[in-house]
Amino acid sequence: MSKTIRIGIIGSGGIARAHGSAYKSMPNVEIIAVADSIEGKAQAFIDQEQLPLAKAFDDHRRLLELDLDGVSICTPNFAHHETAVNALHAGKHVLVEKPMSVTLQQSIEMVEAAQASGKMLTVGFQPRYDPNMALIKEIVQSGKLGNVYFVETGGGRRRGMPTGTFIRKELAGAGAMADIGCYSLDMALNALGNPKPLTVSAYTSNHFGTNPKYHKEAASFDVEDFGVAMIRLEGDIVLNYKISWAMHMDTLGATMFLGSEGGLKVTSAGSGPWSGVWDGSVGSMTLYHDVMGQHVQSTIPIIEHRLDLFAEKVRDFVAAIRDSRPAPIPGEQILYNQAIIDGVLRSAASKREVTIELPNWK
Repeated sequence: MSKTIRIGIIGSGGIARAHGSAYKSMPNVEIIAVADSIEGKAQAFIDQEQLPLAKAFDDHRRLLELDLDGVSICTPNFAHHETAVNALHAGKHVLVEKPMSVTLQQSIEMVEAAQASGKMLTVGFQPRYDPNMALIKEIVQSGKLGNVYFVETGGGRRRGMPTGTFIRKELAGAGAMADIGCYSLDMALNALGNPKPLTVSAYTSNHFGTNPKYHKEAASFDVEDFGVAMIRLEGDIVLNYKISWAMHMDTLGATMFLGSEGGLKVTSAGSGPWSGVWDGSVGSMTLYHDVMGQHVQSTIPIIEHRLDLFAEKVRDFVAAIRDSRPAPIPGEQILYNQAIIDGVLRSAASKREVTIELPNWK
């Protein structure tokens, strides 16, 4: 009989419900603890989600004293760093929701804690589990495009600004970039094989979020609702990155990979004012190449599936614990994502290009 995997959940908001549902759907997995800093909220979550084996805690450090195999960190962004570092030092494997942290330095410390503890730190980018996202990476890595030298990615909602903790810099770190832009970055960087970012030149604004005409919490809105950046990556690759929560436009365009032997154009799935970003699936893929000197474009069929991508990432975390596998989406990879967001904020504030400096781990 397989060992029962014992799980704790830190943070009991809406995203924690998705984690809880995924864990409950798996055999030999038990949620035995839930922590939330707001008094009574963890117990309410346990009651609502019908978790009879779970204990409630107001302090996540007390939860970490239990015999747990892993924890899901579902707190607001600002608490990702402290809870992850504490959990790793307590000997627990960690699945942390995106974005990885609020600052680049926090992400570095999270990776260092994982390396020091020997425990897994994996970051919750569920779009990677879409077979179409895997196909994009396969095409880019196959050599069909030749030498990839330019990538354009990002997405934009005509209207789709969140509220609450998402719009306050002290709690979220960044706005549209941390919420939805990180998905665009992961899509591009993962397909390219995670090249190291070198420099960033960026611009950000928040014309919509700070205007009561467009946002009901305009007085509290102090993050960006739009950002654009030119990023130099190792391997002489340039990444054009753009993201928006709100705009007077229907789209910011497709994602494109330009190579010396071909190009790949990818559009996002979905429709409506909250669509147009890479937090979901793929709408279309087209390969542009030459055949016998003629310009040809080939439609890549979309892979139909019924996977619950969110549940897939949680299942993979559990499987990695059970099989003693490396982190499915390791913090070392997502560190580059965080470094770019940090670089965008620094460049936009200073109105100049900035250099990205990262630890040289062995």
